[in-house]
Amino acid sequence: GLVLGVYSSEKDDGAAQFTSAGDAFDKLVSGKLRALLSLCGPPLKKGKTRIFHGLHQDFPSVVVVGLGKKNAGINEQENWNEGKENIRAAVAVGCRQIQDLEIPCVEVDPCGDAQAAAEGAVLGLHEYNELKQKKKPVVTPQLHGSAESKAWQKGVIYAEGQNLARYLMEAPANYITPIKFAEHIEQKLRSFSNVKVHIRPESWITTQEMGAFLSVAKGSAEPPIFLEIHYLGGANTDDSPLVLVGKGVTFDSGGISLKPSSGMDAMRADMGGAATVCSAIVTAAALNLPLNIIGLAPLCENMPSGKANKPGDVVRAKNGKTIQVDNTDAEGRLLLADALCYAHNFNARAIVNAATLTGAMDVALGSAATGVFTNSSWLWTHLYEASILTGDRVWRMPLFEHYTKQVTDCPLADVSNIGKYSRAGGACTAAAFLKEFVTASHWAHLDIAGVMSNKDEVPYLRKGMAGRPTRTLVEFAARLSHDSHN
Repeated sequence: GLVLGVYSSEKDDGAAQFTSAGDAFDKLVSGKLRALLSLCGPPLKKGKTRIFHGLHQDFPSVVVVGLGKKNAGINEQENWNEGKENIRAAVAVGCRQIQDLEIPCVEVDPCGDAQAAAEGAVLGLHEYNELKQKKKPVVTPQLHGSAESKAWQKGVIYAEGQNLARYLMEAPANYITPIKFAEHIEQKLRSFSNVKVHIRPESWITTQEMGAFLSVAKGSAEPPIFLEIHYLGGANTDDSPLVLVGKGVTFDSGGISLKPSSGMDAMRADMGGAATVCSAIVTAAALNLPLNIIGLAPLCENMPSGKANKPGDVVRAKNGKTIQVDNTDAEGRLLLADALCYAHNFNARAIVNAATLTGAMDVALGSAATGVFTNSSWLWTHLYEASILTGDRVWRMPLFEHYTKQVTDCPLADVSNIGKYSRAGGACTAAAFLKEFVTASHWAHLDIAGVMSNKDEVPYLRKGMAGRPTRTLVEFAARLSHDSHN
Protein backbone atom coordinates (compact mmCIF):
# COMPACT_ATOMS: atom_id res chain seq x y z
CA GLY A 1 0.00 0.00 0.00
CA LEU A 2 0.93 3.63 -0.44
CA VAL A 3 -0.25 6.68 1.51
CA LEU A 4 0.03 10.03 -0.30
CA GLY A 5 -0.83 13.52 0.96
CA VAL A 6 -2.74 16.24 -0.85
CA TYR A 7 -3.15 19.86 0.32
CA SER A 8 -6.40 21.81 0.40
CA SER A 9 -6.59 24.00 -2.65
CA GLU A 10 -5.99 27.72 -1.98
CA LYS A 11 -8.20 28.67 -4.93
CA ASP A 12 -11.77 27.64 -5.66
CA ASP A 13 -10.99 25.76 -8.86
CA GLY A 14 -10.38 22.72 -6.67
CA ALA A 15 -7.30 21.38 -8.50
CA ALA A 16 -5.51 18.95 -6.19
CA GLN A 17 -2.19 20.21 -4.88
CA PHE A 18 0.02 17.18 -4.34
CA THR A 19 3.10 16.83 -2.16
CA SER A 20 6.29 16.23 -4.12
CA ALA A 21 5.90 12.46 -3.60
CA GLY A 22 2.30 12.69 -4.83
CA ASP A 23 3.39 14.62 -7.91
CA ALA A 24 6.10 12.05 -8.68
CA PHE A 25 3.64 9.17 -8.34
CA ASP A 26 1.07 10.94 -10.52
CA LYS A 27 3.69 11.32 -13.27
CA LEU A 28 4.58 7.63 -12.88
CA VAL A 29 0.94 6.69 -13.62
CA SER A 30 0.67 9.27 -16.47
CA GLY A 31 -1.58 11.71 -14.57
CA LYS A 32 -4.22 9.09 -13.74
CA LEU A 33 -4.21 9.89 -10.00
CA ARG A 34 -4.99 13.57 -10.53
CA ALA A 35 -7.66 12.69 -13.09
CA LEU A 36 -9.34 10.18 -10.76
CA LEU A 37 -9.24 12.61 -7.84
CA SER A 38 -10.98 15.32 -9.85
CA LEU A 39 -13.66 12.82 -10.95
CA CYS A 40 -14.34 11.88 -7.32
CA GLY A 41 -16.16 15.09 -6.45
CA PRO A 42 -15.13 18.03 -4.26
CA PRO A 43 -11.49 18.45 -3.08
CA LEU A 44 -10.34 16.35 -0.15
CA LYS A 45 -10.87 17.97 3.22
CA LYS A 46 -8.29 17.70 6.01
CA GLY A 47 -8.10 14.17 7.44
CA LYS A 48 -10.44 12.71 4.79
CA THR A 49 -9.30 9.96 2.42
CA ARG A 50 -9.90 8.48 -1.02
CA ILE A 51 -8.67 5.05 -1.95
CA PHE A 52 -7.72 3.84 -5.43
CA HIS A 53 -6.94 0.32 -6.57
CA GLY A 54 -4.96 -1.00 -9.53
CA LEU A 55 -3.09 2.20 -10.42
CA HIS A 56 0.38 0.68 -10.23
CA GLN A 57 1.67 -2.89 -9.94
CA ASP A 58 3.96 -2.07 -6.97
CA PHE A 59 1.10 -0.42 -5.07
CA PRO A 60 -2.20 -2.25 -5.65
CA SER A 61 -3.87 0.16 -3.21
CA VAL A 62 -3.18 3.89 -2.90
CA VAL A 63 -4.76 6.02 -0.16
CA VAL A 64 -4.80 9.77 -0.72
CA VAL A 65 -5.23 11.81 2.49
CA GLY A 66 -6.12 15.47 2.97
CA LEU A 67 -3.36 17.46 4.74
CA GLY A 68 -5.20 20.76 5.12
CA LYS A 69 -3.50 24.04 4.17
CA LYS A 70 -0.02 23.77 2.66
CA ASN A 71 1.82 26.28 4.81
CA ALA A 72 0.14 25.66 8.15
CA GLY A 73 2.73 26.40 10.82
CA ILE A 74 2.56 27.32 14.49
CA ASN A 75 -0.96 28.22 15.55
CA GLU A 76 -0.63 30.73 18.41
CA GLN A 77 -4.21 30.14 19.54
CA GLU A 78 -3.82 26.37 19.67
CA ASN A 79 -0.24 26.35 21.06
CA TRP A 80 1.00 23.78 18.59
CA ASN A 81 2.47 23.37 15.13
CA GLU A 82 -0.65 22.80 13.08
CA GLY A 83 1.22 21.55 10.00
CA LYS A 84 2.85 18.76 12.00
CA GLU A 85 -0.43 17.81 13.68
CA ASN A 86 -2.22 17.70 10.31
CA ILE A 87 0.44 15.33 8.94
CA ARG A 88 0.29 13.02 12.00
CA ALA A 89 -3.50 12.81 11.80
CA ALA A 90 -3.67 12.32 8.02
CA VAL A 91 -0.96 9.64 7.87
CA ALA A 92 -2.57 7.71 10.78
CA VAL A 93 -5.91 7.62 8.96
CA GLY A 94 -4.25 6.48 5.72
CA CYS A 95 -2.26 3.72 7.41
CA ARG A 96 -5.34 2.39 9.20
CA GLN A 97 -7.15 2.12 5.85
CA ILE A 98 -4.28 0.03 4.51
CA GLN A 99 -4.53 -2.11 7.67
CA ASP A 100 -8.27 -2.61 7.09
CA LEU A 101 -7.39 -3.94 3.62
CA GLU A 102 -5.05 -6.46 5.34
CA ILE A 103 -2.01 -5.27 3.37
CA PRO A 104 1.11 -6.08 5.44
CA CYS A 105 3.32 -3.19 4.32
CA VAL A 106 2.66 0.49 3.68
CA GLU A 107 4.92 3.15 2.21
CA VAL A 108 4.26 6.63 3.58
CA ASP A 109 4.70 9.97 1.83
CA PRO A 110 6.90 12.14 4.13
CA CYS A 111 4.48 15.03 3.39
CA GLY A 112 7.26 17.58 3.91
CA ASP A 113 7.95 16.47 7.50
CA ALA A 114 9.13 12.87 7.69
CA GLN A 115 9.35 12.86 11.50
CA ALA A 116 5.71 13.88 11.89
CA ALA A 117 4.69 11.36 9.19
CA ALA A 118 6.52 8.53 10.99
CA GLU A 119 4.92 9.49 14.31
CA GLY A 120 1.47 9.48 12.69
CA ALA A 121 2.05 6.06 11.13
CA VAL A 122 3.56 4.29 14.15
CA LEU A 123 1.21 5.85 16.72
CA GLY A 124 -1.84 5.43 14.49
CA LEU A 125 -1.33 1.70 13.91
CA HIS A 126 -0.63 0.78 17.56
CA GLU A 127 -3.21 -1.28 19.38
CA TYR A 128 -3.00 -3.40 22.52
CA ASN A 129 -4.20 -6.87 21.55
CA GLU A 130 -1.63 -9.06 23.32
CA LEU A 131 -4.29 -11.14 25.04
CA LYS A 132 -6.69 -11.63 22.13
CA GLN A 133 -6.66 -14.69 19.92
CA LYS A 134 -7.99 -12.67 16.99
CA LYS A 135 -5.51 -9.91 16.23
CA LYS A 136 -5.56 -7.13 13.62
CA PRO A 137 -3.07 -7.72 10.80
CA VAL A 138 0.35 -6.24 11.55
CA VAL A 139 1.27 -3.44 9.15
CA THR A 140 4.85 -2.24 8.78
CA PRO A 141 5.10 1.43 7.76
CA GLN A 142 8.10 2.51 5.68
CA LEU A 143 9.23 5.81 4.23
CA HIS A 144 8.29 6.33 0.55
CA GLY A 145 11.44 7.53 -1.17
CA SER A 146 14.76 8.03 0.61
CA ALA A 147 15.11 11.78 0.95
CA GLU A 148 14.28 12.18 4.64
CA SER A 149 15.26 8.81 6.11
CA LYS A 150 17.04 10.28 9.17
CA ALA A 151 14.01 12.37 10.21
CA TRP A 152 11.72 9.38 9.54
CA GLN A 153 13.81 7.14 11.80
CA LYS A 154 13.72 9.76 14.55
CA GLY A 155 9.93 9.89 14.28
CA VAL A 156 9.72 6.09 14.53
CA ILE A 157 11.81 6.14 17.73
CA TYR A 158 9.69 8.93 19.28
CA ALA A 159 6.47 7.07 18.47
CA GLU A 160 7.75 3.69 19.68
CA GLY A 161 8.60 5.37 22.98
CA GLN A 162 5.03 6.57 23.40
CA ASN A 163 3.74 3.15 22.33
CA LEU A 164 5.83 1.53 25.07
CA ALA A 165 4.10 3.76 27.64
CA ARG A 166 0.72 2.89 26.07
CA TYR A 167 1.53 -0.82 26.29
CA LEU A 168 2.47 -0.60 29.99
CA MET A 169 -0.59 1.51 30.87
CA GLU A 170 -3.06 -0.63 28.91
CA ALA A 171 -1.87 -4.02 30.16
CA PRO A 172 -3.97 -5.51 32.98
CA ALA A 173 -2.72 -4.94 36.54
CA ASN A 174 -2.18 -8.69 37.06
CA TYR A 175 0.24 -8.62 34.07
CA ILE A 176 2.07 -5.40 34.99
CA THR A 177 2.78 -5.73 38.71
CA PRO A 178 5.52 -3.58 40.29
CA ILE A 179 8.23 -6.21 39.69
CA LYS A 180 7.02 -7.02 36.15
CA PHE A 181 6.97 -3.31 35.28
CA ALA A 182 10.58 -2.95 36.46
CA GLU A 183 11.71 -6.09 34.62
CA HIS A 184 10.03 -4.95 31.40
CA ILE A 185 11.90 -1.63 31.49
CA GLU A 186 15.16 -3.36 32.41
CA GLN A 187 14.79 -5.66 29.42
CA LYS A 188 14.18 -2.67 27.10
CA LEU A 189 17.42 -1.05 28.34
CA ARG A 190 19.56 -4.18 28.39
CA SER A 191 21.29 -3.49 25.08
CA PHE A 192 22.61 -0.02 26.05
CA SER A 193 26.08 -0.05 27.62
CA ASN A 194 25.62 3.45 29.10
CA VAL A 195 22.52 2.54 31.14
CA LYS A 196 22.39 1.03 34.63
CA VAL A 197 19.10 -0.24 36.08
CA HIS A 198 18.64 -0.84 39.80
CA ILE A 199 15.52 -2.72 40.92
CA ARG A 200 15.37 -1.85 44.62
CA PRO A 201 13.44 -4.24 46.89
CA GLU A 202 11.33 -3.44 49.95
CA SER A 203 14.32 -3.90 52.31
CA TRP A 204 16.17 -1.08 50.49
CA ILE A 205 13.08 1.17 50.60
CA THR A 206 12.94 0.57 54.38
CA THR A 207 16.61 1.51 54.88
CA GLN A 208 15.93 4.72 52.93
CA GLU A 209 13.20 5.55 55.50
CA MET A 210 10.59 6.11 52.79
CA GLY A 211 7.73 5.83 55.27
CA ALA A 212 5.13 7.55 53.09
CA PHE A 213 5.74 5.21 50.12
CA LEU A 214 5.80 2.11 52.36
CA SER A 215 2.53 3.12 54.03
CA VAL A 216 0.73 2.86 50.67
CA ALA A 217 2.48 -0.36 49.62
CA LYS A 218 1.69 -2.26 52.85
CA GLY A 219 -2.01 -2.55 51.92
CA SER A 220 -1.20 -4.93 49.05
CA ALA A 221 0.18 -8.47 48.84
CA GLU A 222 2.39 -7.29 45.93
CA PRO A 223 5.78 -6.14 47.29
CA PRO A 224 6.80 -2.58 46.36
CA ILE A 225 9.75 -1.85 44.07
CA PHE A 226 11.78 1.33 43.73
CA LEU A 227 13.07 1.44 40.15
CA GLU A 228 16.17 3.56 39.57
CA ILE A 229 17.61 4.10 36.07
CA HIS A 230 20.88 5.88 35.24
CA TYR A 231 21.35 6.88 31.59
CA LEU A 232 24.82 8.33 31.12
CA GLY A 233 24.72 9.98 27.72
CA GLY A 234 26.50 13.19 28.72
CA ALA A 235 30.07 14.09 27.72
CA ASN A 236 31.02 13.63 31.38
CA THR A 237 29.36 11.02 33.55
CA ASP A 238 29.47 13.45 36.47
CA ASP A 239 27.60 16.26 34.65
CA SER A 240 24.43 17.26 36.55
CA PRO A 241 21.61 14.98 35.37
CA LEU A 242 18.01 15.63 34.51
CA VAL A 243 16.04 13.65 37.11
CA LEU A 244 12.66 12.26 36.02
CA VAL A 245 10.32 10.89 38.69
CA GLY A 246 7.13 8.94 37.89
CA LYS A 247 4.25 7.79 40.06
CA GLY A 248 4.03 4.00 39.69
CA VAL A 249 0.77 2.81 41.25
CA THR A 250 0.19 -0.30 39.14
CA PHE A 251 -3.36 -0.56 40.44
CA ASP A 252 -5.27 2.01 42.48
CA SER A 253 -8.39 0.80 44.26
CA GLY A 254 -8.36 3.94 46.42
CA GLY A 255 -7.44 1.87 49.48
CA ILE A 256 -9.81 2.18 52.46
CA SER A 257 -11.24 5.33 50.78
CA LEU A 258 -12.44 2.95 48.07
CA LYS A 259 -13.15 4.30 44.58
CA PRO A 260 -16.53 3.65 42.91
CA SER A 261 -16.45 0.30 41.09
CA SER A 262 -17.61 1.82 37.79
CA GLY A 263 -14.52 2.55 35.70
CA MET A 264 -12.12 1.30 38.38
CA ASP A 265 -10.50 -1.02 35.81
CA ALA A 266 -8.90 2.07 34.22
CA MET A 267 -6.83 2.44 37.40
CA ARG A 268 -4.44 -0.15 35.97
CA ALA A 269 -3.00 2.95 34.26
CA ASP A 270 -2.36 4.83 37.50
CA MET A 271 1.32 4.14 36.86
CA GLY A 272 1.16 6.41 33.80
CA GLY A 273 3.74 8.75 35.34
CA ALA A 274 6.26 5.92 35.73
CA ALA A 275 5.35 4.56 32.27
CA THR A 276 5.93 7.89 30.52
CA VAL A 277 9.20 8.82 32.29
CA CYS A 278 10.70 5.32 31.88
CA SER A 279 9.63 5.23 28.22
CA ALA A 280 11.16 8.69 27.73
CA ILE A 281 14.48 7.37 29.05
CA VAL A 282 14.31 4.28 26.78
CA THR A 283 13.73 6.72 23.88
CA ALA A 284 16.57 9.05 24.96
CA ALA A 285 18.91 6.03 25.01
CA ALA A 286 17.74 4.93 21.54
CA LEU A 287 18.37 8.48 20.25
CA ASN A 288 21.72 8.56 22.07
CA LEU A 289 20.89 12.00 23.54
CA PRO A 290 24.02 13.72 24.92
CA LEU A 291 22.93 14.26 28.52
CA ASN A 292 22.68 12.32 31.76
CA ILE A 293 19.21 11.30 32.92
CA ILE A 294 18.17 9.56 36.13
CA GLY A 295 14.75 7.93 36.29
CA LEU A 296 13.02 7.14 39.59
CA ALA A 297 9.79 5.16 39.85
CA PRO A 298 8.25 4.11 43.17
CA LEU A 299 6.07 1.12 42.20
CA CYS A 300 3.29 -0.47 44.27
CA GLU A 301 -0.44 -1.15 44.44
CA ASN A 302 -2.95 0.78 46.56
CA MET A 303 -5.28 -1.85 48.06
CA PRO A 304 -7.79 -2.00 50.95
CA SER A 305 -6.52 -4.78 53.22
CA GLY A 306 -6.33 -5.14 56.99
CA LYS A 307 -2.82 -3.69 56.77
CA ALA A 308 -3.77 -0.66 54.65
CA ASN A 309 -3.48 3.00 55.66
CA LYS A 310 -6.57 4.19 57.55
CA PRO A 311 -7.96 7.72 57.15
CA GLY A 312 -6.42 9.84 59.90
CA ASP A 313 -3.19 7.79 60.14
CA VAL A 314 0.04 9.77 60.34
CA VAL A 315 3.15 8.58 58.43
CA ARG A 316 6.68 9.98 58.24
CA ALA A 317 8.31 10.85 54.90
CA LYS A 318 12.01 10.49 54.06
CA ASN A 319 12.77 14.13 54.95
CA GLY A 320 11.25 13.70 58.42
CA LYS A 321 8.00 15.54 57.72
CA THR A 322 4.87 13.91 59.10
CA ILE A 323 1.83 13.48 56.87
CA GLN A 324 -1.76 13.01 57.97
CA VAL A 325 -3.43 10.61 55.53
CA ASP A 326 -6.96 11.98 55.47
CA ASN A 327 -7.87 10.26 52.22
CA THR A 328 -6.14 7.00 51.28
CA ASP A 329 -7.05 7.62 47.63
CA ALA A 330 -4.65 10.60 47.61
CA GLU A 331 -1.82 8.07 47.65
CA GLY A 332 0.23 9.11 44.62
CA ARG A 333 1.56 12.18 46.42
CA LEU A 334 2.80 9.93 49.27
CA LEU A 335 4.94 7.88 46.86
CA LEU A 336 6.17 11.02 45.15
CA ALA A 337 7.03 12.77 48.43
CA ASP A 338 9.66 10.14 49.22
CA ALA A 339 10.87 9.81 45.62
CA LEU A 340 11.29 13.61 45.34
CA CYS A 341 13.29 13.68 48.59
CA TYR A 342 15.54 10.94 47.15
CA ALA A 343 15.84 12.84 43.83
CA HIS A 344 17.70 15.62 45.66
CA ASN A 345 20.70 13.26 46.16
CA PHE A 346 21.80 13.69 42.54
CA ASN A 347 22.70 17.40 42.21
CA ALA A 348 20.10 17.60 39.44
CA ARG A 349 19.97 20.26 36.72
CA ALA A 350 16.23 19.89 37.01
CA ILE A 351 13.73 17.54 38.64
CA VAL A 352 10.58 16.76 36.65
CA ASN A 353 7.91 14.46 38.01
CA ALA A 354 4.89 13.06 36.16
CA ALA A 355 1.82 11.52 37.76
CA THR A 356 -1.82 10.68 37.07
CA LEU A 357 -2.37 12.59 40.28
CA THR A 358 -5.82 14.17 40.52
CA GLY A 359 -9.28 13.86 39.03
CA ALA A 360 -9.35 17.63 39.54
CA MET A 361 -6.76 18.00 36.75
CA ASP A 362 -9.08 16.19 34.35
CA VAL A 363 -11.93 18.51 35.43
CA ALA A 364 -9.75 21.58 34.83
CA LEU A 365 -8.19 20.85 31.43
CA GLY A 366 -9.78 17.63 30.19
CA SER A 367 -7.54 15.82 27.72
CA ALA A 368 -6.33 18.95 25.90
CA ALA A 369 -3.09 19.40 27.82
CA THR A 370 -0.95 18.23 30.72
CA GLY A 371 -1.07 20.58 33.70
CA VAL A 372 2.38 21.85 34.73
CA PHE A 373 3.15 23.27 38.16
CA THR A 374 6.68 24.65 38.40
CA ASN A 375 8.91 26.95 40.45
CA SER A 376 11.10 27.69 37.41
CA SER A 377 10.24 29.84 34.40
CA TRP A 378 13.32 28.48 32.62
CA LEU A 379 11.98 24.94 33.01
CA TRP A 380 8.47 25.99 31.98
CA THR A 381 9.74 27.63 28.78
CA HIS A 382 11.61 24.48 27.74
CA LEU A 383 8.62 22.22 28.40
CA TYR A 384 6.25 24.58 26.62
CA GLU A 385 8.43 24.95 23.53
CA ALA A 386 8.89 21.17 23.35
CA SER A 387 5.12 20.66 23.51
CA ILE A 388 4.46 23.01 20.57
CA LEU A 389 6.59 20.73 18.38
CA THR A 390 5.13 17.43 19.59
CA GLY A 391 1.51 18.61 19.63
CA ASP A 392 1.22 16.96 23.07
CA ARG A 393 0.52 20.19 24.88
CA VAL A 394 1.27 21.51 28.36
CA TRP A 395 -0.42 24.31 30.27
CA ARG A 396 0.99 26.18 33.26
CA MET A 397 -0.98 26.02 36.52
CA PRO A 398 -0.48 28.06 39.73
CA LEU A 399 1.76 27.11 42.66
CA PHE A 400 0.47 29.84 44.98
CA GLU A 401 1.13 30.08 48.72
CA HIS A 402 -2.70 30.20 48.86
CA TYR A 403 -2.74 26.43 48.23
CA THR A 404 0.20 25.63 50.51
CA LYS A 405 -1.74 26.97 53.51
CA GLN A 406 -4.52 24.52 52.75
CA VAL A 407 -2.25 21.49 53.15
CA THR A 408 -0.02 22.74 55.99
CA ASP A 409 -2.93 23.75 58.23
CA CYS A 410 -3.23 20.23 59.60
CA PRO A 411 -4.47 19.06 63.04
CA LEU A 412 -2.17 16.07 63.69
CA ALA A 413 0.88 16.38 61.41
CA ASP A 414 3.10 18.77 59.42
CA VAL A 415 1.01 18.37 56.28
CA SER A 416 -2.26 16.77 55.26
CA ASN A 417 -2.50 14.73 52.07
CA ILE A 418 -5.64 16.66 50.99
CA GLY A 419 -6.51 20.36 51.05
CA LYS A 420 -8.67 21.49 53.95
CA TYR A 421 -11.42 22.73 51.59
CA SER A 422 -11.63 19.19 50.17
CA ARG A 423 -12.31 19.42 46.42
CA ALA A 424 -11.61 23.11 45.75
CA GLY A 425 -8.48 23.49 43.60
CA GLY A 426 -7.65 19.82 44.08
CA ALA A 427 -4.88 19.68 41.44
CA CYS A 428 -3.32 22.82 42.93
CA THR A 429 -3.37 21.60 46.55
CA ALA A 430 -1.80 18.31 45.39
CA ALA A 431 1.01 20.29 43.74
CA ALA A 432 1.39 22.43 46.88
CA PHE A 433 1.74 19.21 48.91
CA LEU A 434 4.56 17.98 46.63
CA LYS A 435 6.31 21.35 46.89
CA GLU A 436 6.75 20.64 50.63
CA PHE A 437 9.25 17.91 49.63
CA VAL A 438 11.23 19.95 47.10
CA THR A 439 14.15 22.30 47.72
CA ALA A 440 15.58 22.27 44.15
CA SER A 441 15.23 25.57 42.31
CA HIS A 442 14.24 23.90 39.01
CA TRP A 443 11.34 21.53 39.62
CA ALA A 444 8.19 20.80 37.63
CA HIS A 445 5.22 18.60 38.47
CA LEU A 446 3.21 17.28 35.51
CA ASP A 447 -0.30 16.17 36.40
CA ILE A 448 -1.22 13.81 33.56
CA ALA A 449 -4.56 12.51 34.90
CA GLY A 450 -6.52 14.31 32.17
CA VAL A 451 -4.38 12.98 29.30
CA MET A 452 -4.23 9.41 30.62
CA SER A 453 -6.59 7.93 28.04
CA ASN A 454 -7.93 8.75 24.60
CA LYS A 455 -11.51 8.39 23.39
CA ASP A 456 -11.31 10.16 20.03
CA GLU A 457 -9.74 13.53 20.89
CA VAL A 458 -6.29 12.82 19.44
CA PRO A 459 -7.03 11.53 15.93
CA TYR A 460 -3.75 9.62 15.56
CA LEU A 461 -4.25 7.61 18.77
CA ARG A 462 -6.79 4.82 18.94
CA LYS A 463 -9.19 4.54 21.85
CA GLY A 464 -7.37 3.47 25.03
CA MET A 465 -4.45 4.53 27.19
CA ALA A 466 -2.59 7.40 25.57
CA GLY A 467 1.01 7.27 26.83
CA ARG A 468 1.01 11.06 26.92
CA PRO A 469 3.17 13.19 27.21
CA THR A 470 6.12 10.82 26.48
CA ARG A 471 7.15 12.59 23.26
CA THR A 472 7.07 15.99 24.99
CA LEU A 473 9.38 14.67 27.73
CA VAL A 474 11.77 13.32 25.07
CA GLU A 475 11.72 16.56 23.09
CA PHE A 476 12.28 18.50 26.33
CA ALA A 477 15.31 16.30 27.17
CA ALA A 478 16.64 16.77 23.62
CA ARG A 479 16.37 20.57 23.99
CA LEU A 480 18.12 20.38 27.36
CA SER A 481 20.97 18.34 25.88
CA HIS A 482 21.26 20.83 23.02
CA ASP A 483 21.44 23.62 25.64
CA SER A 484 24.31 22.00 27.51
CA HIS A 485 26.18 21.47 24.24
CA ASN A 486 26.08 25.17 23.37
